[in-house]
Amino acid sequence: MTADTTVTVRVPAKVNLQLAVGPGREDGFHDLVNVFHAVSLFDEVTVQEARPRSGRPDGSTSPGEGPLLAGLTANGHSVSHLSRVPLDSSNLAAGAAELLGGETGLGRPVRIHLEKRIPVAGGMAGGSADAAAALVACDRLWGTDLPRETLLRLAAELGSDVAFPLLGGTAVGRGRGEILEPMDSPGRYRWVFALSPHGLSTGAVFGEYDRLRPDAPAPELSTALSRALAAADPVALGRALTNDLQEAALSLLPELERTLATGAAAGALGALVSGSGPTCAFLVGGGAEEASVVAEREAAVVASLEASGLCEQIVRAEGDVPGVVFM
Repeated sequence: MTADTTVTVRVPAKVNLQLAVGPGREDGFHDLVNVFHAVSLFDEVTVQEARPRSGRPDGSTSPGEGPLLAGLTANGHSVSHLSRVPLDSSNLAAGAAELLGGETGLGRPVRIHLEKRIPVAGGMAGGSADAAAALVACDRLWGTDLPRETLLRLAAELGSDVAFPLLGGTAVGRGRGEILEPMDSPGRYRWVFALSPHGLSTGAVFGEYDRLRPDAPAPELSTALSRALAAADPVALGRALTNDLQEAALSLLPELERTLATGAAAGALGALVSGSGPTCAFLVGGGAEEASVVAEREAAVVASLEASGLCEQIVRAEGDVPGVVFM
């Protein structure tokens, strides 16, 4: 296989350090203040040229023609999580290829392979990360060479969380999450993630939020969180972690409350449901703390979660990390 017929991109998961959710909008979305933090759980997305389906010799398409997806496969550690990955055109990664092809008219049929490490339907934006990776991988494979601003616009069309993996690091998202601004965050932090055997639909969680919070106020960026990040203070950061969707996620999956309590009791500096859940995130240290102190706290949290029997899998990561990287 020659290098110019296959492109592989590595893309990180995210944890939401703050997710402030406003009332529902007329377009069905919500205004958000969403502080994204990229962590070292990665999917790898490979796009490979397939036989042309177009009648043109070069296999190109005109805007709106398709489909460009010749096949989609996935592999990963968790069988239960993989069973939730759509392997057809409904997958956001396939949508990214179609959107780029329609935008440029230069798309050619591709096969997409997802090597999954990010939890599926876990509140860590794995599907959005795959879409971002497929977008930039197809851009390189097809030689469309779109400017960063255009890729970010297309990512936002695909979904509220798709633009952030192109940026990585730590950033605040406004609007429905797609208007991004990097944040001052010089610290490096260690995280433990408790993966649930269950999935939660983002739409269902937002619906439950609307039921529980019909009077939701306009979202605002947390001053305490901004200060903690700028100071690289892990204790203050742990105290400042918030997620307006957490109550809704706990309402739909009450066992998550026990998971959060288990990690907090074991010494985590902060604990919250990541995004719409059900993955639970535990901040176990960072900043200027001694590495041995962080390691001891991390080990205690992992041991307690393992003993609880509440988690399908427990993974460790650090953040923040860069966005999409070509392999």
